[in-house]
Amino acid sequence: MKNLVGIDKKKAEKLAVELNILLADYEIFYQNLRGFHWNIKGRDFFELHDKFEELYNDAFVKIDEIAERILTLEGEPLHTYTDYLKTAEIPEAKSIKDGTKCIEIVVKNFSTLITKERLILSLATDADDEGTVALMSDYIAETEKTLWMLNSYLK
Repeated sequence: MKNLVGIDKKKAEKLAVELNILLADYEIFYQNLRGFHWNIKGRDFFELHDKFEELYNDAFVKIDEIAERILTLEGEPLHTYTDYLKTAEIPEAKSIKDGTKCIEIVVKNFSTLITKERLILSLATDADDEGTVALMSDYIAETEKTLWMLNSYLK
């Protein structure tokens, strides 16, 4: 049995579950980035304040794209912080003001996200779900470059 967009319903359900996990992680990641943007202190304030804003704006777009992909697959996106906190692997980061510590957390969070994106890419490939494949491929390429740049900052 296939869904509206021609994907096997069972495979689409599994993808929706994994996409909801990714959605939850992106929501917590987004809020972590907002906190870093608001609370950063020190010599790198101007540089990191802008970088965290760039990153949370990107995460905001991805959150919407992921939720809409879940809906396209006939799933229901998570939409409460209760569900996000219960589902996400990325932990909340509270009251962190040190730039290096913030970047280390962002790198760790991106590493979590890219692992999940690769899993979803594999599942989507198996399901012949080109829409999700394209989305995850784009995210992975962006995340790899961002990880390289942030890691270079830490050196």
